[in-house]
Amino acid sequence: MARVVVDVTLKPEILDPQGQAVQRALPRLGFEGIADVRQGKRFELEVEGPLDEAALARIHEMAETFLANTVIEDFTVRVDEAARAES
Repeated sequence: MARVVVDVTLKPEILDPQGQAVQRALPRLGFEGIADVRQGKRFELEVEGPLDEAALARIHEMAETFLANTVIEDFTVRVDEAARAES
C-alpha cells in the first residue's frame, strides 16, 4: 500500500493569524531567530492498488475540490517515498 501526502497551506498573500500568534510566542519561549511562521494542514492518504498516473490524478482532483479551498490555499501532492521503502 502506498502513502500519498497532501500539504495544504495558505497562499502567501493571505494573512495567517495562527502563524503570526505562534511567531510572536516563540521568543517568549526561548526560541529566537524565527522571522515568520505559516501554518497549514497535512493529509496522509493510504492508497489501495497501484499508484499510477490515474491514481495520482484522482488524488490531485480530490485535493483541489475537497481538501483545499483553492481561493485562499495552495496544495502539493507527493508520494511518501519513506513509507514506500518500508513496505
